[in-house]
Amino acid sequence: MDEASVVITGANGFLGRHVARSFAQKGHRVLGIGHGEWSRKDWGSWGLSEWYQDDVTLQTLNQHAQSPSTIIHCAGSGSVAFSIENPLTDFERTVETTAHVLEYVRTSAPSCRVVYPSSASVYGTAEALPIREDCRFAPISQYGVHKMISEELVASYARQFGTSASIVRLFSVYGCGLRKQLLWDACCKFAKQDNIFLGTGDEVRDWLHVEDAAELLLTAAEYSSTLCPVVNGGSGEGVTVREVLVHLGNSLQSGQLTPTFSGAQRTGDPGRYIADIESSKAWGWLPKRHWQDGISEYAAWWKENAL
Repeated sequence: MDEASVVITGANGFLGRHVARSFAQKGHRVLGIGHGEWSRKDWGSWGLSEWYQDDVTLQTLNQHAQSPSTIIHCAGSGSVAFSIENPLTDFERTVETTAHVLEYVRTSAPSCRVVYPSSASVYGTAEALPIREDCRFAPISQYGVHKMISEELVASYARQFGTSASIVRLFSVYGCGLRKQLLWDACCKFAKQDNIFLGTGDEVRDWLHVEDAAELLLTAAEYSSTLCPVVNGGSGEGVTVREVLVHLGNSLQSGQLTPTFSGAQRTGDPGRYIADIESSKAWGWLPKRHWQDGISEYAAWWKENAL
């Protein structure tokens, strides 16, 4: 890949920051566009050469993008619960921004590659494990539906307009700095000596460290083409929520609280996710961080930053 600029939409988000740093470490000039107050010192520390606090639209991309070689479209909603409570806003953040990115490439930067970080939520309740990329779509949340629509848009631009693109379906991405979802919520609960969680504890997730996810998205840029390849981004290992919470609690040294579960299933929450990662491995990518090490690291980060 050449050294022309790379644009990260949503660069101020959890995933976007790590993707920006990965590209910068490879010598690329990285520009970010998205929402959130962010000081020059902070965005510079993540490898950005420029940060534009703005909506992701055709107009702002024409204004700021500077004819990039690659766009990693990390902007969009990142919450199943939010998508259910605010379906229209979730659609606007996820689907409409994707359409603007694709139209910018079609009209102003036809040689630019597009990498779309999608989600395992497009699979819904999978019929077989591990989940292959050719598994049928069956999303059970608006978040998954909107990711599915966005994927179809990306593939259609590759097919009809010759856009070089690739799609990575990320599973449960985690890491230090993530202030939402299971690990953050559990740390907050354990700190209050609260050990009761929704679900059964037997739900299975495939945990992928955010640094591994960023490396896979960087690799995906190399493999973007008009064929629009799709790969899963996971570890290939399934871990129950119970196992994760026990390990997290022990790492926090929070009085050895044993998690208990209400049995109530959360809306839009599938039972079992394990990624088949043979396609991403064929690109020469392998996850490097084991979930136990990563969650111990997360517990240490939480104690230092949140207590």
